[in-house]
Amino acid sequence: MKNLKNKVAAVTGAGSGIGQALAINLAKSGCDLALSDIDKKGLSETLKQLKPFSVKVTQQVLDVSNKKAVYEWADKVVKDHGKVNLIFNNAGVALSGTVDALSLEDYEWIMNINFWGVVYGTKAFLPYLEKSGEGHVVNISSVFGLTSQPLMSGYNASKFAVRGFTESLRQDLEITNSNVSTTCIHPGGIKTNIAKSSRMDDSALEVIGSTRERSLVEFERMFIHTPDSAAKTILKGVRKNDRRVLIGLDARVFDGMARVFPAGYQWLFTKAVKWKSKSA
Repeated sequence: MKNLKNKVAAVTGAGSGIGQALAINLAKSGCDLALSDIDKKGLSETLKQLKPFSVKVTQQVLDVSNKKAVYEWADKVVKDHGKVNLIFNNAGVALSGTVDALSLEDYEWIMNINFWGVVYGTKAFLPYLEKSGEGHVVNISSVFGLTSQPLMSGYNASKFAVRGFTESLRQDLEITNSNVSTTCIHPGGIKTNIAKSSRMDDSALEVIGSTRERSLVEFERMFIHTPDSAAKTILKGVRKNDRRVLIGLDARVFDGMARVFPAGYQWLFTKAVKWKSKSA
């Protein structure tokens, strides 16, 4: 997938953040687009930003946790565009709280979107990618798919699952000599709306000694990379057919910690949260 011109890319979570930036950068490359998001207003904003580009764009309001809806969207994309070459499974949400306090419904909610949404998108589009003659699956994990964090068990579980699923998929495609490949993406802190749309249990606020509003402000200070720079890095990785793409110095640091201190890094993160709670 060295050349994106005249290809067709489907992007979930395209109403903001990395998804929106991917749409714009793909359009700049001459790639036609099938965009989806659960946020209709966000989708409309993305469409406005795509008006300067001479590419075909279709849109769909979509909940990626709805298996039937995802499969129907994949069928519609091919009907509207004639083919599809890339699927970017980008839509995602966040969840924080202690394991004891979070409900089973909380875990089901985040896994349905972050993990099953990726599986549905991959499975629904994979046959069409094969038929296109040249395809690529791009699944968005996280830096939290490289290391675990206190109070983030649900998010960690979903992003580690995406990583494991995608890495195994890559191997399956290689041993079957498929004309489709896949790349797993691990963004660090990106300036997106994920924090504002996250679920934060009171147990997390009690541990860190903060309010939701203050914790969001502090969390967003760690978002040091723009969606545009993330999108450019992702597309570079797709063109190079990379197995894994790390976005940002923070992602590289976390990856290094997991390699050098595969057990010890947990102690460091725990100490950091305890220190923060005492200083709050």
